[in-house]
Amino acid sequence: MTSNTDSIPRMDLNYSKPKLPKSNPDEEKKKFEKTKKEIDKLKVFLTKKFKYILAMGILPPQSIPKFIEEEEAPPESKDHVHIQIIVPDEKAKEIPKIKQEIVKEIQKSKEKVWAHIMTPSEIWEICMDQKFELSGAIAMSYPLYDKGILGALRVSEIHKSLVLQKFEKYVVSYVIGGSLVRGDAVKTSDVDVFVIINDTDVKRMPRRELLERLRGIIYQYVAEATQIAGVKNRLEPQIYLLTDFWDAVKDAHPVMFTFIRDGVPLYDRGTFMPWKSLLRMGKLKPSPEAIDMFMSMGDGVIPRSKRTLLSDVFTNIFWGVTTPAQAILMLGGYPPPTSKELVGSFKKAFLDTKMIEKKYVDFLEKVVKTWKDYEHEKIKEISGSEIDKLLVETEDYLKRLKELRKEIEEKSQQKTIDQIYGDVLQLLKNILGNKSVEKILQEFEKNYVKKSKFTNQHLRILKDIVKTKKEFKKGKSESHKVDRVRKDADILIKDLTEFVQREELVSMSKGKMVLKTKDKKIEVVNVDGKTFIFEKNLIKKVGDKIVNSTLEEFEKALSKQKDLPNVEIDSKVFEVLKKEYGKFEVLF
Repeated sequence: MTSNTDSIPRMDLNYSKPKLPKSNPDEEKKKFEKTKKEIDKLKVFLTKKFKYILAMGILPPQSIPKFIEEEEAPPESKDHVHIQIIVPDEKAKEIPKIKQEIVKEIQKSKEKVWAHIMTPSEIWEICMDQKFELSGAIAMSYPLYDKGILGALRVSEIHKSLVLQKFEKYVVSYVIGGSLVRGDAVKTSDVDVFVIINDTDVKRMPRRELLERLRGIIYQYVAEATQIAGVKNRLEPQIYLLTDFWDAVKDAHPVMFTFIRDGVPLYDRGTFMPWKSLLRMGKLKPSPEAIDMFMSMGDGVIPRSKRTLLSDVFTNIFWGVTTPAQAILMLGGYPPPTSKELVGSFKKAFLDTKMIEKKYVDFLEKVVKTWKDYEHEKIKEISGSEIDKLLVETEDYLKRLKELRKEIEEKSQQKTIDQIYGDVLQLLKNILGNKSVEKILQEFEKNYVKKSKFTNQHLRILKDIVKTKKEFKKGKSESHKVDRVRKDADILIKDLTEFVQREELVSMSKGKMVLKTKDKKIEVVNVDGKTFIFEKNLIKKVGDKIVNSTLEEFEKALSKQKDLPNVEIDSKVFEVLKKEYGKFEVLF
């Protein structure tokens, strides 16, 4: 691997301009100039009438078929000049109005122009769907007007292409984030990009050496991409090894959670989007060790802050106050918010639910505001008395957060034991009927454990669940007991579920038969004196005639059949079946 970039072909940004045919160049040039003049008029008209437009650009000709297919535009539009217009998400309802004005102006000019109007969210959706040819074409469109989003996209796309050309096999994901994705990018905004490097199959060099080499080359390409793009936006790449990144995700690091939640892929080899889906599904959860780690961030803030100067004081207090707040939110089942969203999320989660006092939310808001003022150099100095006051308030705040953690854990344990108790009792009621807990315990031991249908371990687990539920209600249970019951309950629930499914299978197989007609086979099931037909994706019921039914109706009849020793079939059923399907044979 080398850091020499001379061998990398430079991108020609002019490729996005319409190419002129070799024949009659003067005539074609005049035609192009006339079209460009009309497009400039359209740009001036639209940007004056709709001042909120974020960007306008001419899409590359080679990308037009893809856009026609994506938006189901008329095939004849392939000979048009296609313009991409980007409007803010909050102005999405204005798109039909903009289209009307565009159509009027194009009709006046009589030029072949086709307009595509999108919001940033729609562009990010294209990226999420991994339609990178479309998002790349938008990024590389010839700029007519831009408040910042098009330039930021362009420099990211060029940098991505340079990186992939050099070592595509190492790159797992190339993802944009920050102000560009939030929709508040301007022409001078930094562009945050995350590059995930696959180090799981590295044999020739240590992983750290690989990271440093790739990092050096990736940073070299920043200046080149900025120059090619012709923008003032500064790229800020963050490079992670896949193994390090996954460790940070498992430890529930707020930065990684935020990156996965808000990031938009410009390139992905099937890794980033599964992470994003898992986070949305709530499958990426912090471990108890991660919660302890983030909570401990506040433990040393008091002695550290007393020994530091202004910058260190603000840094320690800000992270020592906000990181435990994010940890508490994660413990409560909420995704870790950005610092901008932290106060609102904390207030909604704990103040609005009366779990914490207002003064602690006010203090959190004060710390975040003070940090922002310090970052923007509005605060140049701070007195010792003000620092002492901040430290005292921080100490009180952290103490209250530890108490809040205990309250949340107790509620979580209560919810866990209630859920386990409810699930187990419902499964047992499906087997034994709707009886009291005492009778269920007695009958389960007498008719199922002693008859070897279940083991003594199953009985012990059941009794532990009932006992822990009672203890917890009296406030006597401990967290380690709940954890043990939770793990043991998985065994009981799994085995009870399999037992219920076997019982249902036996009940259903008693009355199951197959009708063999001339050209097909039809599955018929008789349960609880009713006959059901399963044909393709439909469930039907046989009465005086065949009518549509539902899975719920079938399952209700099946549950009643379990208590019946025999299956009853009305002879009229066969007459209705014969009338519907003609002659048939019955196979059991």
